[in-house]
Amino acid sequence: MKTVRRLLVIDDEPDFAEVVASVGGELGYSVFHTDSAAEFKRRFIAEPPDVIVMDIVMPKPDGIELMGWLVEHGCKARIVICSGYSPSFANAAKVIGEYKGKLAIQVIQKPAKLADLRKALA
Repeated sequence: MKTVRRLLVIDDEPDFAEVVASVGGELGYSVFHTDSAAEFKRRFIAEPPDVIVMDIVMPKPDGIELMGWLVEHGCKARIVICSGYSPSFANAAKVIGEYKGKLAIQVIQKPAKLADLRKALA
């Protein structure tokens, strides 16, 4: 019996989220994407993902706050942070996740290349 891998995407840029969802689907993931932190949290709890792709600069809560929430909720997923803003935002979230939650985190700068997304999700 094959286990379905889950990919959870949160990004306030719908076009980018669609690209990530498409790549994830090609790689065999069951994908859910949203721009709502509340929906992201509900889905995370209901169906814990194997991989999370998240933006950092979003309307409240931003990705740094969301990373803190993931740490508090014992996240075991591998996390890919995608941001088109200053790398310092992504690095701040990475520090929170790695040092407070011992999470596996990768950072990809937007605009992301499809090859980089595939590699991150593989």
